[in-house]
Amino acid sequence: MDLLPKSLRAELLPKEQNEDRFSNDSVIQQEANYQIIDPETNKVWGYVCIDNTQRGPGLGGIRMTPNIGLNEVRRLSRAMTLKNSAACLPYGGGKSGLIANDSRFYNDPKLKSHLIEKFADALFELDNYLPAPDMGTDERDIQKIYDNHSEKLKTKTHNRGGVGRPVECGGIPIDDWGLTAHGLFSAALSLEDILENFTLNNSKIVIQGFGNVGCPTAIKLQEKGALIVGASDINGALWNSTGLDVQELSNIRKQSGGLSNYSKPVDKKFSANKVDWLLEAPCDILIPAARPDAITAKNIDRIDCRLILQGANTPSSKPVEYYLRHRRNILSLTDFIVNAGGVIGCAVEQNMRRDKEYSMKVQHKDTRIYTENLIFDTVAKNVKGVFSRMEEDSIFRDAATNLAMEKLNTQELWL
Repeated sequence: MDLLPKSLRAELLPKEQNEDRFSNDSVIQQEANYQIIDPETNKVWGYVCIDNTQRGPGLGGIRMTPNIGLNEVRRLSRAMTLKNSAACLPYGGGKSGLIANDSRFYNDPKLKSHLIEKFADALFELDNYLPAPDMGTDERDIQKIYDNHSEKLKTKTHNRGGVGRPVECGGIPIDDWGLTAHGLFSAALSLEDILENFTLNNSKIVIQGFGNVGCPTAIKLQEKGALIVGASDINGALWNSTGLDVQELSNIRKQSGGLSNYSKPVDKKFSANKVDWLLEAPCDILIPAARPDAITAKNIDRIDCRLILQGANTPSSKPVEYYLRHRRNILSLTDFIVNAGGVIGCAVEQNMRRDKEYSMKVQHKDTRIYTENLIFDTVAKNVKGVFSRMEEDSIFRDAATNLAMEKLNTQELWL
């Protein structure tokens, strides 16, 4: 247990100078950034960024990785503002990152649980941030934070501590129900109504990051006739031009060694240090569903697809997407529109906690069915809305940002 800090607290960081020195737009500057420190050693254990709370508390996941930094958390919190606004949810943008750079935090559930408990103590002071699961965390971690706050508040029913909790605790489990994947599926299906000469049937799909988002996305797309020709995780990458066995991939992904255990024939197999090569595999739809900045200037000229569905948060930047569109004729559909399924599920859970009448309505329709339908309709509506705004020389991100910023300044709700 000497790995653990004795305690953690949130320390407010000074506001940085506005990056656009000649703008008076208050939205550009984030509301508050915190570093999570051990007060005894001053060691930094993570960050919490509250981007904007015009629509409500900053809602966004806790990302636990060995090397997450402040800039990554800031970018992700801005994306959450746009995501929540575009989906017309009563929440602003927030995000947190927890630095766990020892493998024991990932292999020892008790050690991780103790770290989450200490992180929960620090989060309790931030009543304008609503945490949710993200990479490296799950519904059980959020339940631990909720229980921590319950003890401090001396009540088991409250609006603090997070969303995306286990279903047996009254939550909506984002990963168990594959809700982020459901949004990506809706976006992909919407393209059949928008693009000429496009159908999911027989489309070739490559998924970078065959995890809680990538796996259920593959299953849903395969059910519509798509061919999953590429998949990767941290252990390796697989590509087979005639398709991979998605059921076997699903069965082995949580085993030790993950996709490296795949037993069927493949055309190409890449080792753990070359998994990013899969991004260059020929396909119709590329789905980056892992860490940020998967597509950069380093590989931009080797990307070989027609469409990119951003399953991960910020897998590429605006300049990269301009280059892809105008030099490569590749259209990239922005993360905060197409992967909004998880946060919509979180909003449903929180609203059920706050509003008994709403909760009864949702349960009457079946909570999972209601949530999936809301995700499907919201993402489809926004994808079609963004396409209707796009001009000949614009990219999807530009039109999506304009749509989200319009919604930010309204109180329109789609729940």
